[in-house]
Amino acid sequence: MEISYFLLPKAEVAYIESTASMKDAIEQLESHHYTAIPVIDPDGKYVATLSEGDLLWKMRNTPGLTFDNMDQVQVNEISHRVYNECVYIEAEMEDMLTLAADQNFVPVVDIDRVFLGIIRRKDIIEYYTRNISD
Repeated sequence: MEISYFLLPKAEVAYIESTASMKDAIEQLESHHYTAIPVIDPDGKYVATLSEGDLLWKMRNTPGLTFDNMDQVQVNEISHRVYNECVYIEAEMEDMLTLAADQNFVPVVDIDRVFLGIIRRKDIIEYYTRNISD
């Protein structure tokens, strides 16, 4: 089976550009009820995954940063405590499953690292649960 079977395409996924503000990131996470969101650069390439924890650590470690001025901080200025790896659309299922074991979702990219969408661990588990036979 190809990993594209599990792909939730970019058009159906919330993501944020690296040039967006920290405030925008928090609003995206809140409105979609996410704990993490893919970050892409202005060329559409996957950069990283931004988590709630990354935002909290940025606030904690930046003197003077408050909810009132976080619109002045760009997403690309925020460090990531955990790097979520992406997988190429042509990758083997085993590669994707290895990443999904440690990540809630796996970002999917093409050969040029252009963000195509995500594969959710939830969808993988549901698929295998439906298709397991005794």
